Amino acid sequence: MTDYKRTERACYLGYINQAITVNLLALFFLIFRTDYGISYTGLGTIIFIIFFVQIAVDAILVKLAAGIGYKACAITAHILSAVGLILLGILPKIMDPYAGIIISMVTYSVGGGITEVVVSPIVDSLPSDAKASKMSFLHSFYSIGQFAVILISTLILKLIGSANWNLIPIMWSVLPILDVFLFARAPVPPVSPEAKKAPLLKYFSSPLMYFALILMICSGASEMAMCQWASLFAEQGLGVTKVLGDLLGPCLFAVFMGAGRILYGVYGKKTRIEAALLFCGVITVLCYLLTVASGAPFVALLGCSLCGFGVSIMWPGTLSLTSAHFGSLSGPGLFAILALAGDVGCSLGPWVTGKVSDLYLSVKSGAAPLHALRTGLLTAAVFPLTLTVIIAVYYMRNRRNPSK
Repeated sequence: MTDYKRTERACYLGYINQAITVNLLALFFLIFRTDYGISYTGLGTIIFIIFFVQIAVDAILVKLAAGIGYKACAITAHILSAVGLILLGILPKIMDPYAGIIISMVTYSVGGGITEVVVSPIVDSLPSDAKASKMSFLHSFYSIGQFAVILISTLILKLIGSANWNLIPIMWSVLPILDVFLFARAPVPPVSPEAKKAPLLKYFSSPLMYFALILMICSGASEMAMCQWASLFAEQGLGVTKVLGDLLGPCLFAVFMGAGRILYGVYGKKTRIEAALLFCGVITVLCYLLTVASGAPFVALLGCSLCGFGVSIMWPGTLSLTSAHFGSLSGPGLFAILALAGDVGCSLGPWVTGKVSDLYLSVKSGAAPLHALRTGLLTAAVFPLTLTVIIAVYYMRNRRNPSK
């Protein structure tokens, strides 16, 4: 029997690399603003491009990934991630900084988009009697990577000074380089013949696919709406510095998200994925309400942090639920479609929060920014609420008709 331990380790490191490509750049925004004079609009454009590139890659790989193969895609993804991070450490110092940042970021975002599409189906294709638990455990490494990137980069930046920020992405490039060699030597199952031949319309012939797309949008939006604004929320609500805001906001969020995924990875064999998703949906809604309704800053921050636990298995759980439904038809095409919907949610959630917050300030001139942000987050609570309602309906339907 083939030993897939090396394959699993390569996939785990792949999700740590994914966390680097998504979270690292935002840590340098203040430096880009002060040292290079990049406007807030310019910084917002960078965030938009990151997710736009990943959405574009998801869409392209819907048809191409099955033909290229898992291993070739994974190796290409990590080469691009490493090159992009190295370029981020070089180009802004030798050319127009904004152009250098965009070129570097697009390069590693393509790598991150490919990683997102192929790593999950690789783990899903490995022999296992607890695929949902395996998927949750895999995604816990994104949370571990997110925590490590924020904590280590923040501390190193404090030690070496903001003028040397460019050394940090070069340092992180070591990990995707290592993963290139891990994937090159790891046995990777081929894409199943059924998945290769399955037309995209086959997926959309099932009503579950439409529910899964909504769930993925809500999963991405629920996670990123809270995570992207956690640092600013901590700074405004608690009056702490940027460094402490990063540690109390997105860092704690990542810790709780990782804990939830690890717990389900260990104990999930005994729990139906629908029940776990329903539980997490309810927890997330309550955390959103606690964050926006509490007058005590530390209680609100606790709600913000615990939201990480609530959203923990939404994304991997939806992937597992959908993959199990399609069985042998599951492959990179299916996962690319789901990832595309998830990335749309990742863009939509923070945008809705920010837009509603700005509208609040425009209507109530002189209002406190913290009140505006609370209003934006309250509006974003519609995403976990929608997910909870859909899962509740699906769960009750399956309890009445277990054969369907």
